[in-house]
Amino acid sequence: MEHLPINIDLRGRKVIVTGGITGSARKVGLALRAGALVEVYALQLGPDFHELVKNPALTHIKERLGTKHIDGAALIFAACEEADEDKRIYDMAQAAGILVNVPDKSELCDFIMPAILDRSPLIISVSSAGASPILARVIKAKLETIFPASYGQLAAFVGRFRGEVMDKVTTGAKRLRFWEKLIDGPVADMALAGDLRGAEELMRTELDSAATQDDKPLMGEVYVVGAGPGDPDLLTFKALRLIQRADVVLYDRLIGKGLLNLVRRDAERIYVGKLPKDHIMRQEEITRQLVKLAKQGKRVLRLKGGDPFIFGRGGEEIEMLAEHGIPFQVVPGITAAACASTYAGIPLTHREHAQACIFVTGHGKEGKVDLDWQALIKPHQTVAIYMGLAQLGNLTSDFIKNGADKDLPVAVIDNGTRRNQRVIIGTLTTIADKVVESGIEGPAVTIVGTVVTLHDKLKWFMPEKQTARAQQSARDAIPAHVSTTS
Repeated sequence: MEHLPINIDLRGRKVIVTGGITGSARKVGLALRAGALVEVYALQLGPDFHELVKNPALTHIKERLGTKHIDGAALIFAACEEADEDKRIYDMAQAAGILVNVPDKSELCDFIMPAILDRSPLIISVSSAGASPILARVIKAKLETIFPASYGQLAAFVGRFRGEVMDKVTTGAKRLRFWEKLIDGPVADMALAGDLRGAEELMRTELDSAATQDDKPLMGEVYVVGAGPGDPDLLTFKALRLIQRADVVLYDRLIGKGLLNLVRRDAERIYVGKLPKDHIMRQEEITRQLVKLAKQGKRVLRLKGGDPFIFGRGGEEIEMLAEHGIPFQVVPGITAAACASTYAGIPLTHREHAQACIFVTGHGKEGKVDLDWQALIKPHQTVAIYMGLAQLGNLTSDFIKNGADKDLPVAVIDNGTRRNQRVIIGTLTTIADKVVESGIEGPAVTIVGTVVTLHDKLKWFMPEKQTARAQQSARDAIPAHVSTTS
């Protein structure tokens, strides 16, 4: 994160804008809407100021901005579009310790202006840290269609009851549950529809009911959620909804950073490790922790890579939850073999290569692997091996010992679907050495079968090339006259 997004209260505070051009007028308009007392320094004002000058909070000063003028200013917008003058004002503001913004000059900005969706008192801002204001505006335009003007009415309605809810629902966790239920229920629906009287009547009924329940313990719940192999775009809608509802999250190394960013900011995060042969928290401890936290009335998210029921020990976890009478939900995730092979351009089944696919684990309960080799070594079949990186040499050797063709193609897909995805291609004879030479550390999935030969033809996900292509396309899409910073 290059900039910290904050909202500044400018009501009754002095804001300075220099210049009388269109860009200056836009900054003045925003500051006035925020309740600021605005001083504009310009010899003359352009036509964009025609309505703005009628605002009593605006003062037009026909002078060049000097040090005597800036005392007490909260912000300064140097918007003259004269390089030397804007730099002079920037230096002046810096010396005085006042935050300054010079439009289109990111190196002369203490802060930048986002694209703003105004549903007062609800404000949504979108920023690209100056990298692509055009993109920020496009996203803001999309948000316009998602959040109609009535959301401002809902925000104002809810704000009226904050103090009353604080008084009647005294526990923080219960207040959170109350507000979530309110905003996702019929009270909010009525307010959004404009039926404020009906919304208020139902609100008071709900509040009185919550107040009578305030001394009763909260009922906890556990969400065992499959997060897929790492790309946040592959989450299900239900997974996302529960991720954002949880009070506490237990996660391991298979969860990408992008996924954790989706967790509620105030939710507790507990890292449970799960490195190969190095578990920060053993499986039994994790399960006991789920029970303990749920009994404290918390909504507990067990966030797991891939799918909870495919070598994810989700079944073991919910067995104990069921024994203790803890309510739980299980959300499937796209399993790693399906995602990784797809992103590598390797179909697990194909009419000319494989009519069946078998998923096996390369990691047993006590570290030992006991596979049904007769079932695995058959023609027209793909074998997907999970957690087999550490045992890869032994596994490929066992394939050959049990009758597999030593030249059978093998792919090891490291960090599948992620920006650092790598695909190592070999045969049962060569793949182990190639993986050692590559230095990959996983998480990885191994695909055994002739479908691997399709990789060169069908590969489509090449992160480095795609990133470079996307950056160039974005640059090409911006007209020369459009500013790239704000």
